[in-house]
Amino acid sequence: MKFGPGGPRGSGRGRGRSGMTGEKFARAFAQAAFEGVKGKRRARMFRRGELRMVLLHLIAEEPRHGYDLIRQIEELTGGQYAPSPGIVYPTLTLMAEMDLIDEAVDDDGKKVYSITKAGSARLAEDEAHIAEILERLEGVSRMGEASDGASVRRAMHNLKSAIGIRLADEEKGSDKILEVTAIIDEAASRIERLK
Repeated sequence: MKFGPGGPRGSGRGRGRSGMTGEKFARAFAQAAFEGVKGKRRARMFRRGELRMVLLHLIAEEPRHGYDLIRQIEELTGGQYAPSPGIVYPTLTLMAEMDLIDEAVDDDGKKVYSITKAGSARLAEDEAHIAEILERLEGVSRMGEASDGASVRRAMHNLKSAIGIRLADEEKGSDKILEVTAIIDEAASRIERLK
């Protein structure tokens, strides 16, 4: 069965096992990611075993290299998240040991992963859960589009440049440093109060 961004074709957008819709998960993830910037714990994109399900789904679509799988997940989230190679490659090794995927080496000497019969059977068993995960990833992508991350990153880069230029020759504890610090703290406080 083919999966679209919102799950199996023809299905509704109901709640998954967690009871949380894709949009609510996306909001929760975005909030936790923001709190991570403030020094708190960042949200995990995938719950236990879910990365494996997404990788299996993508490999079922067509045989893929590891870096292609990372890129595909990044595309599913609209560029908001890309799993690290340090997570993806050990997961692929485990999946091969579980006989869910086969590994082959292409002409360039790179590993290509394809699904096995056991992998296809597992995919069919987890169909509803995979649809829920894909819906959540689409929700993360929509939240990223809504927040216009590019303009926020540009503004943060401008702020960093302005601070660097203004304070390049200042001594530690100078009045100008204290004034800039107060301005940044005030801006952060105003952003936190936005509704």
